[in-house]
Amino acid sequence: MLVLTRKSNQSIMIGDDIEVTVLAIMGEKVRVGIQAPRDIPVFRKEVYLEIQQERMGGGKGARDEVDAALQGLGDES
Repeated sequence: MLVLTRKSNQSIMIGDDIEVTVLAIMGEKVRVGIQAPRDIPVFRKEVYLEIQQERMGGGKGARDEVDAALQGLGDES
């Protein structure tokens, strides 16, 4: 794991397309902003794990909804 120190309003780049910015630091909470291409899904880890669990169980639910929503966003441009 790469560990970096950033102050509020500072960013890190992941590859050429993903920017993670520290927006605010409030006590033990950090607010981050993630700018990524629309075709790269970004989830909180607990949501990602839930989607993976549904995939393993054969359920389609949340992932299909997310894929449909992402597809709908792409259709608007």
